[in-house]
Amino acid sequence: MHIHNIGETNSVLNTFIAEIRDQKIQKDPMRFRRNIERIGEILAYEMSKYLPYKSETVTTPLGTKIVQLNKENKVLCSILRAGLPLHRGVLNYFDRIDNAFISAYRKLKPNGDFDIRVEYFASPSLQDKILILADPMLATGQSLISTYEALLSHGTPKELHVFAVIGSDDGVNYIEKHLPKDTHLWIATVDDTLDDHGYIIPGLGDAGDLAFGDKL
Repeated sequence: MHIHNIGETNSVLNTFIAEIRDQKIQKDPMRFRRNIERIGEILAYEMSKYLPYKSETVTTPLGTKIVQLNKENKVLCSILRAGLPLHRGVLNYFDRIDNAFISAYRKLKPNGDFDIRVEYFASPSLQDKILILADPMLATGQSLISTYEALLSHGTPKELHVFAVIGSDDGVNYIEKHLPKDTHLWIATVDDTLDDHGYIIPGLGDAGDLAFGDKL
């Protein structure tokens, strides 16, 4: 797997990461959503450098100009509901991309373990397309793998790109073992630790709740 940890270099991205972690700034859900969206924009921009391009001629009112454009068929799939702000950020840059949505959540067991449940799923064909799979929190990696396996019922993509905001070392290692070897992971930052419940430490908390409010 090709791992692109964008937060390892100094850039404005670090401001957005700091703000989504800050428990005081987190109290403003609109700002939290916007910062996730901004991170999605940066990840999309960085990914765009690795896509294939072709020369095309654009006609202006005063002449013509040859430009390099990417017109590969791409599909963006986000995991509901936490993935929605990240999804919007990617759409801001890949505005003609096709869209897919899937729900995946943890179903706790009495012993404290959990299963991953995949329920709602809407997607176009993925056959021979570039698939971007977006989930802001890459904790254990289990929900992302369950999502990818469910998506394969709609075809096999020719490329897979995973977008995440914060991950754990365990989560990164897990998906590296279970996804195709040429997968690209675009991630804003990686933390070292998971707690006993599989949450990233220090992380930021529950991204879905911070963006959209508490759930039952």
